Amino acid sequence: MKKNLFIKSTIILIIGGLLTKLLGILIRVIMTRNSNLEVVSLYMLIMPTFSLMMAISQLGFSTGISKVVSENSDSSKKILFSILPISIFINIILTIFLVFTSRFIAFNLLKNESAYLPILSISLVLPFDSLSSILRGFFFGKEKMIPHVISNLAEQIIRLLFMLFILPHILYKGIIFTTTCLILINVISESFSSIVLIFFLPKSFKIEKKDLIPSFKCSKNVLDTSLPTTATRIIGTISYFFEPIILTFILTRCGYSNYFILTEYGIINAFVMPILLLPGFFTGAISSALLPVISREYSKGNIKYSKKKLKQALAISLIIGLISTILIFIFRDYLLVFLYKTTNGSDYIKNISFVFLLYYIEAPLASFLQATNNSNLMMYDNFIGIIFKTIFLVVLSFIPGIGLYSLLISSSINILITTIRHLKHIKIILKKNKKLYYGFLFHFIN
Repeated sequence: MKKNLFIKSTIILIIGGLLTKLLGILIRVIMTRNSNLEVVSLYMLIMPTFSLMMAISQLGFSTGISKVVSENSDSSKKILFSILPISIFINIILTIFLVFTSRFIAFNLLKNESAYLPILSISLVLPFDSLSSILRGFFFGKEKMIPHVISNLAEQIIRLLFMLFILPHILYKGIIFTTTCLILINVISESFSSIVLIFFLPKSFKIEKKDLIPSFKCSKNVLDTSLPTTATRIIGTISYFFEPIILTFILTRCGYSNYFILTEYGIINAFVMPILLLPGFFTGAISSALLPVISREYSKGNIKYSKKKLKQALAISLIIGLISTILIFIFRDYLLVFLYKTTNGSDYIKNISFVFLLYYIEAPLASFLQATNNSNLMMYDNFIGIIFKTIFLVVLSFIPGIGLYSLLISSSINILITTIRHLKHIKIILKKNKKLYYGFLFHFIN
């Protein structure tokens, strides 16, 4: 029964992830074709700031709630209402922060005055994104994946309708207005996502006065997992935030123009990375289904079953990743032309695609560390990886002629270091029980 539930959850998430990913690709294609390179480049320039704010706003609640709900299903309502006040407080702080710092970020850090209004508009999106994240965590913990899939599809459909029917009519109003609208559409899409999730709450989910009183214990249990997860994500998004700043600062001093840097950075993030990350929804789906299963069984002391699920997740992720990588490598030009009507970025994909084999197994490994109460190790591994990435980004950017390849090489080093460290820590965790020290996982680690 447990095995069937895990497989069912995984299949639902993979199918839903595929549909969501296809819609996402369609949305990106329509955006790049219906707008111009200036709008796309400005949007990509702002995305690191947007990602950082979202990471802080969500505070890893989805992962933390999923883990705690799976272990304490009887108090799931209490868990939700213990986290909501924290979420509201964080979003108020972030809104105030953005009001006072948006101009500085745009003018002084990104060196682009056009980024001011779009960055300021991020503050309106964060509360809606945070709420949908909390609700998703609840359903993940209950191992109910259909609400998550439908809410994601609803979210993407809203964005698609915007790209089809509104974007073409607002381009004439300028780059700033168009980019701001691209940010603000998330308010509507996240609202629809939350409404769908609320609709799927069970009939037995009746709110009583006692549920509205926050529980310190529930909050602590969620934060024990969510804070290391958030710290990991924040570390990554801080690095992502400083990427364009570092590249602009160093490469302009090496003789590259601002236009070249902005354009190539836009090509990498708008064309190259979406194609390389395309198979990621499979491993993301596997990881989301894996977390509550391993968390529940590991808390019961069922280490053997937990290890078995990890082995299955890694095997599936590697097979999917290898097939996808080969296809992407061979048909990269066709993919770029089909999706974006350009071959810009083909050489980037050629030179970095096989590194992403490690990226595809990183998510299941991270989920295992989270589920076994080792989120701090995951955070530490990611921190080490980011440190090396930043160092190599700075050093390589000074090398004449390397250009934006410094970003791709440093990103590859980050993936390599983080994945290897995850594998070594999992080896140590499972080796504590010598009877379970067997299987392909350890041959792979060693």
